[in-house]
Amino acid sequence: MNRYEQQVLALVGVFTATSLVDKLARTGTIAETPLSCMLNSLLERNPADTGAVYSNDFTALRDGMRALASALERDPNALQRQPLRYSLNLLQLERMLAKRDDMLEVMGRRLEQIEKQVGHFGLVNDNVIAACASLYQDTLSTFSLRIQVQGDMRHLQVAQNADKVRALLLCGIRSARLWHQVGGRRWHLVFYRAKLLKTLYSLMRHTQPE
Repeated sequence: MNRYEQQVLALVGVFTATSLVDKLARTGTIAETPLSCMLNSLLERNPADTGAVYSNDFTALRDGMRALASALERDPNALQRQPLRYSLNLLQLERMLAKRDDMLEVMGRRLEQIEKQVGHFGLVNDNVIAACASLYQDTLSTFSLRIQVQGDMRHLQVAQNADKVRALLLCGIRSARLWHQVGGRRWHLVFYRAKLLKTLYSLMRHTQPE
């Protein structure tokens, strides 16, 4: 994958996480396949390439691709406002996290424990998701920037849904860190918008069903 493809794919990961957060907040349900893809991205500590972070299953990232496309196209009729807002906040939050070596160390240790839980319970398990949610709550939610999720309170007040929201935000941070590691910067969203959009369209064509 070239530099732009890696950056777009990592950004798609951020938008996939936030699209799932938005859908869960509005409807109370999300599909297991993209949730599994996002959770697995947390455990890919030394991937061979950017695609490996998402198990090379780009079809699981379709919601994120559509949300990112709507943001880059700047079409007010198609714009998915909440995923965009959450994604921009995650990119900002990741930059705050990057300055906290102590917190990164804590997160690394906790993720090792979560990986052991996955080996025992399986990936998409309430205990694993709760552990990811707790990690987010104990670390990232302590920053001054707090991501306020909007939706139907009947869904958000369900403990399992609240855990999934926090776990997905943690997954979004993972993708935001990856995006920065492969050279992505916030100003690219403005000045490289056309190039990013062209690359995204190419990735989207490869994920169309036969």
